[in-house]
Amino acid sequence: MARGPKKHMKRLNAPKHWMLDKLTGTYAPKPSSGPHKQRECLPLIIFLRNRLKYALNGREVRSILMQRLIKVDGKVRTDSTFPTGFLDVISIEKTDEHFRLIYDVKGRFTVHRINAEEAKFKLGKIRRVQLGQGSIPFAVTHDGRTIRYPDPLIKVNDSVKIDLESGKIVDFIKFEVGNVAMVTGGRNMGRVGIITHRERHHGGFDIVHVKDAKERSFATRLTNVFVIGDSNKPWISLPKDKGIKLTIAEERDVRREKAAAAAAASA
Repeated sequence: MARGPKKHMKRLNAPKHWMLDKLTGTYAPKPSSGPHKQRECLPLIIFLRNRLKYALNGREVRSILMQRLIKVDGKVRTDSTFPTGFLDVISIEKTDEHFRLIYDVKGRFTVHRINAEEAKFKLGKIRRVQLGQGSIPFAVTHDGRTIRYPDPLIKVNDSVKIDLESGKIVDFIKFEVGNVAMVTGGRNMGRVGIITHRERHHGGFDIVHVKDAKERSFATRLTNVFVIGDSNKPWISLPKDKGIKLTIAEERDVRREKAAAAAAASA
């Protein structure tokens, strides 16, 4: 009989996109409760140790964090299992580095470096808009922020640009056909394209059709679509694949070209 919350996570139960190997131990870091869900986040320890290789083990990660060197969305975080998630900004002021957590086309969080100017803001998807106590309107974003008195034009599924220093909404993008969006769940996770059509299914899941830069169309649930820019201009910089998924044959051709170029260079 379970008594209380689970405090451990076995290695094989960890989300696949963390890319932990099977044999290095029995356990994986269990994310703390926080702004992102357990299966959709990346704990700070995995980012610093497994991705950036700034630490060799958990003890070194803790000593880095306890020096208050790591900021997530402008706030110092000292918890090694703090759950960072989609579009969070991780800043290391000592090395003057800034990263934005963003998916590659395989659905994994990639190490995406950004400049200091871009690190001042983030985008948030509106999950809820309603009236609170005293008839004060508020909006809730995908990363758990509650923002009071939002613009009356902001509705659910729109994206807002949040200034990280003040926590205020600076600008917003409507969820409309013709805007550029990124897919944050399902088989097409990490793909970027223009919204072409929205199917409404009463009592079911609304389906959104998206077309990428290579004119390939795909469909996904409305809950998986995150608007990142108006018309075809994203407000955030994208990782190197620009959200365009290649077929298996195209990936093979790219690998062969790289191998041929490397062989020619060494010859």
